[in-house]
Amino acid sequence: MRKYTRNGQLEAVVCNCCGKKLVVESGIVREGVIMIDHTWDFFSEKDGEIHHFDLCEACYDDWINQFRIEADVEEQTELLS
Repeated sequence: MRKYTRNGQLEAVVCNCCGKKLVVESGIVREGVIMIDHTWDFFSEKDGEIHHFDLCEACYDDWINQFRIEADVEEQTELLS
């Protein structure tokens, strides 16, 4: 869950799963988080809904460890400094 200031700067991020408040400094999240924005389509029971949520890195790890088929992980070869 994200909260923004009146001028649109990111103010707070809370994990929707565990409720952990993540560190945000100057509008930048300073720890691992995954933001999911998903628009459900016609073939779903949620057609017309858009779901937004954030997971901290620990909750993400717990979630994907439940997968029967592992997520594809690719190493990023160029990192911005």
